[in-house]
Amino acid sequence: MNIPNILTGFRILLIPVLVLVYYLPVSWNYTAACAVFLAAAVTDYFDGYLARKLNQMTPFGAFLDPVADKIMVAVALVLLTEQYSSPWFAVPAAIIIGREIVISALREWMAELGKRTSVAVSFIGKVKTFVQMGALTVLLAFPNGSGSMSYLGLVALYVAAGLTLWSMIIYLNAAWPDLVKHAAKDPENE
Repeated sequence: MNIPNILTGFRILLIPVLVLVYYLPVSWNYTAACAVFLAAAVTDYFDGYLARKLNQMTPFGAFLDPVADKIMVAVALVLLTEQYSSPWFAVPAAIIIGREIVISALREWMAELGKRTSVAVSFIGKVKTFVQMGALTVLLAFPNGSGSMSYLGLVALYVAAGLTLWSMIIYLNAAWPDLVKHAAKDPENE
């Protein structure tokens, strides 16, 4: 275990804390849930930064970091569907969660082919994560669905969904030659 992996593990431990705090029967539950999510988002930045800076990148960390991110984002989106129960929230939430599933499956498949680096995290993926974390932080802090901050959070969520689709297209485009090549060799296709 190294510092970046400990930070990633801490982020995973924050997931049930986020759920518990969100449903606390107190007036400050949303503020506290926002703080927990923000702490997780900050550890996401620092685990990657420290892994590179301290040269402590590991295969375990490369696996666990995106898993922690995807679970934290999916849980936050599920929690927020209660407050934002409309298609205006459900559509970008479904896009974000669906993309994460597709890209996770793509990365796993490409790893089996020994070509995981062709679907490594791109700059757009990093921007998407930043905007997504910002949108969810705002929406968790202002979950009632009214007011300018809620609208700002929803607009940022739509921007994140757009970046999500864009980054998915980039990853699929990078993997497409291998997908086509191996699909043609698949005996089930005959």
